[in-house]
Amino acid sequence: QVQLVESGGGLVQAGGSLRLSCAASGRTFSSYVMGWFRQAPGKEREFVAAINSSGGNTYYADSVKGRFTISRDNAKNTVYLQMNSLKPEDTAVFYCAARYSGGYYGSRAYYTNSVDYNYWGQGTQVTVSS
Repeated sequence: QVQLVESGGGLVQAGGSLRLSCAASGRTFSSYVMGWFRQAPGKEREFVAAINSSGGNTYYADSVKGRFTISRDNAKNTVYLQMNSLKPEDTAVFYCAARYSGGYYGSRAYYTNSVDYNYWGQGTQVTVSS
């Protein structure tokens, strides 16, 4: 079992930055792929970013590429999402998610589908004002 707790959401003006954190329980954090997803009101949950178990490979949605950066610290059991140049359309509840990979490094499709993730945090609200 993995428990995930997000933090760092809030209200920010367009063009501003926020850093989300997701702290994971358990001793095998380094065996899990970590992802960030978001869900805006009235919309389906969508992929934002993911990082493989070692932190060597990252994947991004086209809508956030160049503005968001995902990273992880396996010693601290934590994954981060640095969000810069925020836009009003980034307003959503952001969720941290984990899937066990056991060191498997797949292609991009392995990381981007929410149904493949087994563990989810409670979500943190990000609101970007114009």
